[in-house]
Amino acid sequence: MNLDEAFLERLKTANSIVFFTGAGISAESGIPTFRGKDGIWNKLKPEELANFNAFLKNPDMVWEWYQHRRTIIHETGPNPAHYAIANFENYYDDVSVVTQNVDNLHGRAGSSHIYELHGNIERNFCVDCKTDYDDSKIDLSNKQVPKCEECGGLIRPDVVWFGEMLPQLVFANAQRKAEQSDICFVVGTSAVIYPAAYIPIEAKRHGSYLVEINIEETEISSYVDCSLFGKAGEIMPVILDQIKQLKNY
Repeated sequence: MNLDEAFLERLKTANSIVFFTGAGISAESGIPTFRGKDGIWNKLKPEELANFNAFLKNPDMVWEWYQHRRTIIHETGPNPAHYAIANFENYYDDVSVVTQNVDNLHGRAGSSHIYELHGNIERNFCVDCKTDYDDSKIDLSNKQVPKCEECGGLIRPDVVWFGEMLPQLVFANAQRKAEQSDICFVVGTSAVIYPAAYIPIEAKRHGSYLVEINIEETEISSYVDCSLFGKAGEIMPVILDQIKQLKNY
């Protein structure tokens, strides 16, 4: 793979790196970007399950759907792209991951600074008293929605549902990191879902070099400085090897 000279120069001189990632990078780990072919989930639209009113109306069904998603995620693991991104921390002082994914694969790969714009499916909280419950505190084999030990309220996944706002502090900090970045990688996402999609836009507006890594051309392709088409799990390790050469490791 031949990398653009301008990109290579940025890789050599950069200090702050931001990765903006989406469903495409998780798909390479075997996590489907759409619902599976089997079961009740194929008969229902995600927006009919992933919203607070649906949860209040039929909490057990919504919980079971998220248990199904958790099972898929727990049976997979980070792929070479996740690990390569984590390894950037060995070569740059400031590396951040801003992700739209809720699967925690970046964390499992070893990335230290992660801004989860849509939450994390391995976290949960009580809808009434807001007590936090990670997966280790919950019987995940039970298909019925668990109840809070403090107040008896329903426990829901700590993910952003349709109609809900992104976590404002997380988004603000992610945006600040993007604005301060020297290079912003857009990996596995077309970056068209707002407000998350403002992250790469703000990065470029403040002078960051925008690099797209997707399997095909997307809506953001005409906006970026460099497009690399193919699997992130194949491209990211190549970039990492190039960095080692540039920095004489």
